[in-house]
Amino acid sequence: MNDAISLKSDFTSCDLEQIHIPGSIQPHGLMLIANQMDGAVIGVAGNVEGRLAKDWAGKRLADLIGEKCYENAAKAREGFVVVLGRIESVTGGLNAVAYRSGGNLVVELDDAKQDALLDAAFLFDLDEAVSVFERAPNIEILCRQAAKTFRKLTGYGRVMVYQFIDNDAGVVVGESLDDASSSFMNHHFPASDIPKQARSLYIRNRVRVIPDVNYAPQPIRSTSEDLRVLDLSDSTLRSVSPVHIQYLKNMGVAASASISIIKDGILWGLIACHHHEPREIPLGIRVACQAIAGSLSRQIRAKDEAELYRERLRLRAQEEAAISKLGEDGSLGEFFEKSGGELAALLGADGFAAVQGKDLFTYGNCPDNIDIRTIAEFVRQPASMQPLVTASLSTRLPEAIAYADKGSGLLAVTMSTEIPTILMWFRAEYLQVLEWAGNPHKMVPADSHAILNPRASFEAWSEQVRNKSKPWTHGEVEAASRIVKLMLEHRNSLRIRELNRELTTTLKENENLLKQKDFLLKEVNHRVQNSLQLVAAFLRLQAKASGDENVRLQLDEADKRLNAVALVHRRLYRDDSVELIDLSRYLGDLVTEIQITMDENWRRQFDLDLAPILIATDRAVSVGLLLTELVINVQKYAYEGHPGPVSVKLEQHRGSFRLIVADSGVGKSLSIRSGFGKRMLSAVVDRLKGHIDEEDNRPGLRTVVTAPISVLTT
Repeated sequence: MNDAISLKSDFTSCDLEQIHIPGSIQPHGLMLIANQMDGAVIGVAGNVEGRLAKDWAGKRLADLIGEKCYENAAKAREGFVVVLGRIESVTGGLNAVAYRSGGNLVVELDDAKQDALLDAAFLFDLDEAVSVFERAPNIEILCRQAAKTFRKLTGYGRVMVYQFIDNDAGVVVGESLDDASSSFMNHHFPASDIPKQARSLYIRNRVRVIPDVNYAPQPIRSTSEDLRVLDLSDSTLRSVSPVHIQYLKNMGVAASASISIIKDGILWGLIACHHHEPREIPLGIRVACQAIAGSLSRQIRAKDEAELYRERLRLRAQEEAAISKLGEDGSLGEFFEKSGGELAALLGADGFAAVQGKDLFTYGNCPDNIDIRTIAEFVRQPASMQPLVTASLSTRLPEAIAYADKGSGLLAVTMSTEIPTILMWFRAEYLQVLEWAGNPHKMVPADSHAILNPRASFEAWSEQVRNKSKPWTHGEVEAASRIVKLMLEHRNSLRIRELNRELTTTLKENENLLKQKDFLLKEVNHRVQNSLQLVAAFLRLQAKASGDENVRLQLDEADKRLNAVALVHRRLYRDDSVELIDLSRYLGDLVTEIQITMDENWRRQFDLDLAPILIATDRAVSVGLLLTELVINVQKYAYEGHPGPVSVKLEQHRGSFRLIVADSGVGKSLSIRSGFGKRMLSAVVDRLKGHIDEEDNRPGLRTVVTAPISVLTT
């Protein structure tokens, strides 16, 4: 037999360490590795000889775990763990789980002696915990309640709710302690404490336990095949990085557990559990922890959405109060002078400034006039498309560091008047003192192969953050866009009434000019639509005339892609703005257009959940092409040509949108397709500077396209 890995390890650069293939497991469990073709055991790890079978090599896996467990294990799929239940061994009951890794079937076992805890009272407590989450009024209290719930469930001495923030650093937002544990509440941890590949594993494998940090890794042993590179991403027993083990020892932790908090497919945070002495968590409790973490993530999302809704209501009321000061005869200059305070207060800004040609209006704590004009020139063009937002202006405009005490944060919008009017909201530097658990600026060797030791100190370490303001919320950015739109509408309304009074003698002429303008616009739109319809008709005629079914299908798909472009063009001439479009309305109309071309049975299968998102029209065209192509893929492959459920979802996450198309069919992956459709998908996603991911919808395929709403927002 060959040992799969040497137990000697160096602390190399964290982000380069292949933690998913350690070649060993923790000793509190056993691992059986079988060839998935014939079920013969080809490798083991742990004390299999003493607890299960002395002569395991070449035996059928079913002979070791039982026929029923083996039948269930054979149903395991790549990336998913199957709970097999309890089996008996010479040392007592064992809980078993199974998963696939490459061409192998892996079964893991650990002690089942504490499963009696999962009785009716235990299940009642779990239900009560979920109810407590629902009653929490905000995320802060929710996280504190969650820490108490998980400490009661695991029995660990210190349980923290750890949230990832900017730059992948983290902060403890909830905590529950026993008398022997020290507090890390509100302490920050640098991104290097949880390397990139570890964060990826937390999304895939949502519960990880280290019952004893002083364990001796048990290497994978094999009969013939070298299993040193066996992927243990789904393992519950995977031996962890020696860097992390030393990190825990430096913290004075004897046992550790982590439960992932996944929100909208993204790692929002972790439930981090520490104990001062070795402590195992049985399978039943681990499954319960994963279920409660799922409920916690749903409550976090619900409370985030509720907070955004309340903020939008508050801002709408303040917008109306500010706009009410736009007088019947007042100019924009007079409005800015009278309403500067209300406009600043609307977005929680320390100062407000407006630049219109040579005119400059300021209110509150603003940079000097000459600096304001420099900023206005800098933002004039980008802010004309959509608001320019930053909490650290000096990172975009280096000279802004000189007036960071007045203008560290900036939200700017350019209003399309005869002379462009630039509206700017300023936030002063927010001197924030962050409490870190130890110095986050540990030295990292320049040589990626040099030995790297984890930091040894976790004493509170304070750092003052300079040249940054409080961040702008999504609601505030939306409010800035709306206030400009309302001002333009009000101003245009006043101008129309003024022209009606002053130019009564030329009213008829003006009306004719407006009619001519409208006629020309409609004529242009009409001709473009005619051209597009002619091309579409030609494609349909070609499809009918073609005797080749493959050619007919390709022409039909081309017709649908053309329709996606035509739909945006029609909407541009119905909406006020030709630069921005409501992506949800556009995609809803596009799906309706696609349904018209489908069989009636298909039309009843669509389920839409589209969040309103303003996006540039050129990007909307690209998203429409993506949706068209994904729906075509579902129609062709998901149900082998028959109608079936199709889910289309559009949602916003920070500065990005996510388009999700899911089916419940056979789930044909885009990656195995070829031809024009696949090439177009790749090109469009690259143009959007986004990425496309595929997930198992159990059953079916879930395709997720993620891309920035705009490349300008910081």
